[in-house]
Order: sequence, then C-alpha cells, then structure tokens
Amino acid sequence: MENYAVILVLMALMIGVSGLAEKIKAPVPVLLLLAGIIIGFSPSMPVIELDPEIIMLIFLPPLLFDAAFNISFKDFRTHFNTISTLAIGLVFLTTIGIAVVAYYLIPGMTWPLAFVLGAILSATDAVAAMGITKGLGLPHSTVTILEGESLVNDASALVAYRFAVSAVAGVAFHTGQALLQFALVLGGVFLVGFVAAQVLAWVLRFFHNNDLVVICLVLLMPFVTYLLAEHFHVSGVIAVVILGLGVSRLSRATFPDRIKAQSKHFWDVIIFLLNGFIFLLIGLQFPLVLKTMHKQDVWPYIGYAALITLAALLIRMARVYLQQFNLQKAFQGKRRVSQEALIDSRTSFIITWSGMRGIVSLAIALGLPVALEDGSAFPLRNEIIFLSIAVVLLSLLGQGLTLPYVVKKLGRTKSPA
Repeated sequence: MENYAVILVLMALMIGVSGLAEKIKAPVPVLLLLAGIIIGFSPSMPVIELDPEIIMLIFLPPLLFDAAFNISFKDFRTHFNTISTLAIGLVFLTTIGIAVVAYYLIPGMTWPLAFVLGAILSATDAVAAMGITKGLGLPHSTVTILEGESLVNDASALVAYRFAVSAVAGVAFHTGQALLQFALVLGGVFLVGFVAAQVLAWVLRFFHNNDLVVICLVLLMPFVTYLLAEHFHVSGVIAVVILGLGVSRLSRATFPDRIKAQSKHFWDVIIFLLNGFIFLLIGLQFPLVLKTMHKQDVWPYIGYAALITLAALLIRMARVYLQQFNLQKAFQGKRRVSQEALIDSRTSFIITWSGMRGIVSLAIALGLPVALEDGSAFPLRNEIIFLSIAVVLLSLLGQGLTLPYVVKKLGRTKSPA
C-alpha cells in the first residue's frame, strides 16, 4: 500500500510541476527532472528502483506509438535520407567516438566496456525530443527530422549494445555477423509491425461502430506489438513505430470524425501523464546511483560525463552539417533529392542542439547484467550506469534549458525555398 501511495503523491507532484512550468514558461521536462533530483535527495523519500523491462514496456509503447501516429508521413518520406543517415550512420559513429573518449579518459576502462558505454549513449530519445521541442514553434519539417531520427535509431543502438556486451563476455566480434543481425532485426521488425498494423486494421473495421472498443483496441495494440517483437528478438520499439505509422494512414482514410476527436482527447491525457512521470523518475534515479559511487570518484566521473556529452554533441554537429552539405551537393547535381529535403545552417544547428539522451539510454544502462556468464561481476557496472545517467541529465538540462534561447536567437527556421 505504501508504494501505491508514493506513486499517487509523485503523480500529483508531476501534475503540479507541469502546471507551474506552463505558468512560468519553462520547459516542462527540465523542471520535472530538477524536481525529481531534489525529491530524490530527501531523507524521507523511499527508494524507487526502476525495472528497465517495466520501463520499456509500460512507458515506451504508448509514447512512441503516439509520436509515430502524429508524424507527417509525407514529411517523413521527404526527409528519409536525413533521418536514416542520423538514425543509423550517426549512431554507430557516436558509439565509436564515445568509446574512444572513454577509453583514453577513464582509468580502468577497456575497449569492450568503452563500446558498451558508447552504445548506451549513442541514440537520441524520442520522448525527450518531443517533450523539449513542444511549443517552440519549430517548422514541421524540423520536428519530423528530430522525431523520425529518434524513433528509428533505437534499433541501431540496441544492436551495437548487444555486440558490445558480448565482447565484454569474451565473445569475438565479427563485422559480417553484426551486419547480418542488423539486417535480420530490421527485416523482422518491419514484418511484425506491418502484420500488427494489418490485423488491427481488420479488427477496427469489424468494430467500427463501437467507439469505445475501437479506442481501447488502439491503446492495447502498441503493448501487444512490443511484446510480440521482443518475443522474436527484434526491436519492439521500431515495431511500435511501424504500427503507429500504419494506423495513422488508416485513421485518415477510415476513422469517423467522432472517433478521431474522442481518441485525441483520450491520448492527450495518457501521453501527458506518462511523459511527465518518466522525466520525474529519471531525476529520482540520480541520487540512488550517486550512493553506489565512492565519494572520491563522484566529481571526476561527473567531469568525464561532461566531456562525453560534449564529444557526442560535437560528433553530431559534424555529421549534421556534413549531411546539409551532401544534400545541397546532390540537389545541385540533379540527383534524386527534392528541394523540400534541403536543410539550412540554422536548421542544422537546431537539429544538433536538440539531440538529447533520455529514457532509452537510461533503461539500457539499468539493464546491464550484474554478472557475466562465468559468474564474475560485470566490470565497472556502477560506473557505467552513473556515467549514463549523468550524461542523460547533462544533455537534458544543458541542451533542454538553452534550446528555447537557441531557437529564439536563430529565429524560426525554414526549409530552403
């Protein structure tokens, strides 16, 4: 009963802080993070340890489904070149870059452990991108690139993470095997997502006259799709995204207006509660992880986290501006790049600055195995978790707090005319 009371109190606090953030014109996720950190240091606050599997199952499916459902499929297709470049190439590039920094910076860090840390922090987070950029007046195309990247990049990050953890356990890394597994993950996840969307479409047509049944089925299906994909060892996150894109196209074609209106109000409440609660929980984790560290290591590791955050930001900036150059070069060369797909320098900087780490990185870090297959403890597990949470907080607080200023300073970006 005590746990339920704590959850209700935290939920009430989350609603109050969210309302206060709107009043003072502060980014809601950032204020919730700060509130979570402050509450976590309270002596009377009971320990709330997050189960990464529960986080991935309860929070991610509805949040990602809603983001994919509301994304513009036309804009997604227009900017697919940029989205795929950031969601695949940049993820592996960031993994390598963070691994190099960690290996040469942190005492006792081996190459396999450095790649584990790099894979954990390689992907930007859809929930963070949506929460921070909401209400900033960004062009729809910029929001599509940010959301599209963070919706797709989890598959790349999870593949890199699995191979890095295997390397820690002594399993040899083979590039061909990694590429094959990545292809199988993408192929399997597209199949699961497509089949789930088709099944849901058929069921919804059968019950199209019952509004409540339709809305409840749409709410249930992201969880079912996620579990089904994970059962077949493919990315449940991407499967839910594909489901959301499929249902979005279906709803525009077949859903009556009354169901669209009811569904929107229902989902607005669900997303508000889940989105706010997850940022509060992220803040609560920092004091807990801080207790696992030796006091003399805390400030050095916070410094390491700051340097890793900076390295990830610089790598992202270089890749985004290179993509801008490549698109312009391809367009001038009369290749298959439309004028609408081009991005300018201001858009590139906002895309760079909006690349924050979030709940996916946190869940992967907390899901690190406690022991290896031979029974020995996973090396530097507490240190890697601490670094991961510190980087998540630094990126969300640093970039999240300054992003409104950056957008205001640069002005509203436009796609090149």
